[in-house]
Amino acid sequence: MSRRFPPRSALRDFLASESAGGMLLIFAAILAMIVANSPLSTLYHDIIHAVTGPVLTDKLGAMTVHLWINDGLMAIFFLLVGLEIKREFVDGRLASWDRRRLPFIAAAAGMAVPAAIYMLFASGTPGLSQGWAIPAATDIAFAMGVLALLGKRAPTSLKLFLVTVAIVDDMGAVAIIALFYTAKINLLALGAAAVLLALMFAMGRLRVKSLSLYLLMFAFLWYAMLLSGVHATIAGVLAAMAIPFERTPGAPDSASSPLHRLEHGLHPWVAFVIVPLFGFANAGVDIRGLGADQILAPLPLGIAAGLFLGKQIGIFGSVWLSVKFGIAGRLRGATWLQVYGVAMLCGIGFTMSLFIGGLAFPDNAQLVEEAKIGILMGSLIAALAGYAVLRFAPPHPEQDAAEDASDAEIAADGDVRDTSEGRGIAS
Repeated sequence: MSRRFPPRSALRDFLASESAGGMLLIFAAILAMIVANSPLSTLYHDIIHAVTGPVLTDKLGAMTVHLWINDGLMAIFFLLVGLEIKREFVDGRLASWDRRRLPFIAAAAGMAVPAAIYMLFASGTPGLSQGWAIPAATDIAFAMGVLALLGKRAPTSLKLFLVTVAIVDDMGAVAIIALFYTAKINLLALGAAAVLLALMFAMGRLRVKSLSLYLLMFAFLWYAMLLSGVHATIAGVLAAMAIPFERTPGAPDSASSPLHRLEHGLHPWVAFVIVPLFGFANAGVDIRGLGADQILAPLPLGIAAGLFLGKQIGIFGSVWLSVKFGIAGRLRGATWLQVYGVAMLCGIGFTMSLFIGGLAFPDNAQLVEEAKIGILMGSLIAALAGYAVLRFAPPHPEQDAAEDASDAEIAADGDVRDTSEGRGIAS
């Protein structure tokens, strides 16, 4: 008989840890900016780019602290992303097409419109078009951190909507990295990766539940992907798909399910160590002496406009049109102004945007720094504007009743669906 975790809500734990981790990420980013613009700037960059060795692949050369964080630790981040995607599709808020409809529409529009706006600014400058995906991503931890500062002024339905859209957004980001930011392919290494992945799936079919064995295979898979030319972090998402999963609908997670155990084990490390460390290592931009001509250059301006304008236009517009044409029901207990505020918060693209920025311009440090300026500008404006809208937006008349219903369903890990206004949405 399978054991169960203590009767608590995994969904509530997820929201709480994302919020706390997001606030820690905000602190890490601010600290990096302070250090990078202080007398400690040289020491900061020396540590981040310190060579640690060994040479794992000629493409990267000797490993540095920065490479270990971006290509190594971030693979663990993507492993957790993959676990969360698999859980939601098999046994969560994305388990049926009815529940997937609005998050997919909102996430797709929230990626396409920012990319289009970026291209309006950058297409006229040679070499910048490859950065089109930088403003397409949403940073769930950072956005949840801002929502946590709002307390009860942010209805639970909005938090769950943000999480669901961000999960679909992560899927899109992973696909973009795999398809558009992949170097020359080493077919032998890619074949080895395919064999390792097949072995992991075979282990699942044979009901192997040893997490240490799966993690060992994940390490080999990561190295094979590193050699293949496909970005090594994709190994995390692929490995997650092979981790066995036991359905526990409407109940706490099963302690005998490898996926549940690994997700519970990884989440604190990713939220409180890996993501803040990534933020600290990548957000340190020296803005001393930065002039208006540099801020208003096509690359940073295109990214900032894509994040701030593109996200709110794409997400809010698609949600409004979906409700208007009967594709989905309105978010329970939230006003349109509050939905607009959350659409603004989706313009915080910090972690994934920084990651894609490094991939888009791998051989041009100046463009990477310009991209960081645009990401920081767009994310900061989106965070402040979204916070202001939600802080001063009048609450929905039915918010208290909706909160009680949401709390009851979250406590049981149920699906929060709006059944009162036509076809509901997994919010």
